[in-house]
Amino acid sequence: MRVISGKYRGRPLRSLRGTEIRPTSDRVRETLFNVLTASDPEGLGNTVWLDLFAGTGAVGIEALSRGAKQAYFVETSAPAAKLIEQNLQSLGIVEGYKILRDDLAGVVWRLEREHFAADVIFLDPPYRMQHSYEETLTVLAESSLVWAMSLVIAEHEKKFDLRDQFGSLRRVRKLTQGNTSLSFYRIGGLPDLNK
Repeated sequence: MRVISGKYRGRPLRSLRGTEIRPTSDRVRETLFNVLTASDPEGLGNTVWLDLFAGTGAVGIEALSRGAKQAYFVETSAPAAKLIEQNLQSLGIVEGYKILRDDLAGVVWRLEREHFAADVIFLDPPYRMQHSYEETLTVLAESSLVWAMSLVIAEHEKKFDLRDQFGSLRRVRKLTQGNTSLSFYRIGGLPDLNK
């Protein structure tokens, strides 16, 4: 596993053994960021990311490598949170990030009190935790963490399709790469994402 592009391009990222963490593959990350930068190669500059179920931190780190202003990594597992810190340190990243070890309710409560709003929210729960998708997307749809121009992206198994709508969040695009799908949501479903 490596950083795909940007400042830290080609640098390796570490993962944990076992099945508790399933990092977003290089190929899926490349597809994701190609979509996000298709209309504006500098489009990630100054964006703020919320990487939920962060695992290795690969998605948030990729965003930082490509110019994101800040990335918040949310991970309840102590070994995974430590791994994210190690991956950031190995790249020499010392600012522009926070690692939050808390559950969804705790993170939402804390960030809403800080008047935080994300430009991009990425969620990738372990595939076996299918209930986490509905819970997370429903909470985000009702949260001030998501604003009019926020993009919420869920990585999920192709065979497990998500609903087109969760409260005010509507799916604007779905991409499939092998056995993995990416579902893109916006408040109200507009603007469309270069279908």
